[in-house]
This record gives sequence, C-alpha cells and structure tokens, in this order.
Amino acid sequence: MASRSYDIKSYTGFKFITLACLVILYAPLVVVTIYSFNASKSITVWEGLSLRWYVDVFVGPESEKFKLAAMNSFVIAIIAATVSTTIATLAATAVVRGGNFRLRTASLGLISLPLMVPEIVTAVATLIFFNAIGFDRGLMTILMAHIAFCIPFAYLPISARMQGIEDTYEQAAMDLYATKRQAFTRILLPLMMPGIISGFLLAFIVSLDDFIITNFVKGAGVETLPTAIFGAVKQGIKPNIMAISTMLLGLSVIMVTISYFISKSDNTK
Repeated sequence: MASRSYDIKSYTGFKFITLACLVILYAPLVVVTIYSFNASKSITVWEGLSLRWYVDVFVGPESEKFKLAAMNSFVIAIIAATVSTTIATLAATAVVRGGNFRLRTASLGLISLPLMVPEIVTAVATLIFFNAIGFDRGLMTILMAHIAFCIPFAYLPISARMQGIEDTYEQAAMDLYATKRQAFTRILLPLMMPGIISGFLLAFIVSLDDFIITNFVKGAGVETLPTAIFGAVKQGIKPNIMAISTMLLGLSVIMVTISYFISKSDNTK
C-alpha cells in the first residue's frame, strides 16, 4: 500500500499553536530589548529612546564589575571552545573514519551524554567531583567544566560535516603516495573546516552563555557575565541589566547565525 503524506499545516489549530509558541519564547526577549533603550530609570515606564544605559554599562558605577566578568567569560569561552573543538575533531575522526572498532557505540554515547543529561545534574556531578579530589574552585574549575560540557556541541557539526565527505578523496590522495597523515591534514581537514569553525562557534556561545554549571563550580569572588547578571538581578532589575542582556543576546544570535551559514557551506565541489 502506498504511503500517504500529511501536511502538518493542515491540522486544526496548527497556526495558533505555532504563533503561541513563538510569542511565549520570544516576547520576553523583545520586551527586554525594547526597554534597554528606555530613557527612564523605571523598567515599566517608557520615557523615550535613549542609549544612556548602554553607556552606563561601560562607564557607570558598576562598569568595572561587568568588565571583569565579561573578560572572564570571553577568556574561558575562547579557551574552552578551542580545546573542546580539538577534542571533538579527533573524536569525530575516530568515530566516523575509524570503522567499526571496539566500543565505538559506547564512545559515541559518552560524547553525546552531556546533551541528554539535564544540565543541573552535570553541574552537581562536576561540583562533587571537584570537592572529592580537593580541587579549589575558581576560573580553572569553570574552564574544565565548560570544556567537558562543550565537547558534544562542537562534535555534532564536525561529525555531520565529515559524514558528508566521501572517503574517496583520501583514498585518491593515498593512491598518489600520500601518507595517512598527509591525506588527513591536506585533504580531509580543509574539507572539514566549515564544520570545525561551526563547532567552535557553537561551543564558544554555549560556554559564554552558561550559567548553571558556572554558578556551581565557580569559586568565591569569581564571576562570569551570566553570574554577574544574576547577582545584579537579585538586588532588583535595573535598565543597565537589560542593556547587558540585549548585547549578550545580540552576540549569541550573530554567532549562531554565522555557525549556521558556515555549516551549510560546501567546498567539496
């Protein structure tokens, strides 16, 4: 019997449910973005457009705190993304190009585990691990936790890219007397570069935006931008917090968009 195709858009209520989901997801972000340009000190009273709170972020009384937190976030995100992308590239090469070796399925499941386990569980487990080995909490514990958490995010676009590259390129290179190392570095690695860059950008933005794991494993007096924002919000929501949140949101959207287009590029032709 021939299979029947269904158009999901034809179901009753599909458009309403879709619109409701979009409003629930994005309306708060739109409100925060709009009120970050509010001239008023109040977060509910609109007094006209102004950039005063963006200026306040850089030169205001709390600017030094947020600058230090932002520097910590960017340094950790860059290092974590670099290390996790390197590990993910090696892991993808082993899993995708390594054949059906022993424990291949277990290795793939281990790489994907942080995606399936709730982040709060990962945070608690990481905290217990550091306490068990007597490791003092600080920037290093945040960095190590972020590296472990970011590996699967870097792995997904890299492995997807590698699966789309036929192994005939490497075979042709080795037929022309290239070694396996040369076939990898001169043929496969350049073809994988869009996936590697995409994986790096995703790992970077995941590390930059992470709050739950960071809040558990950071030491006293150590802040990243998300934890600094959370600490400021506990004292009351201020317009400058909306400005910081909007800039962080904009950076995240830009990075994810770049990652998407890079991952879609094709240089194998």
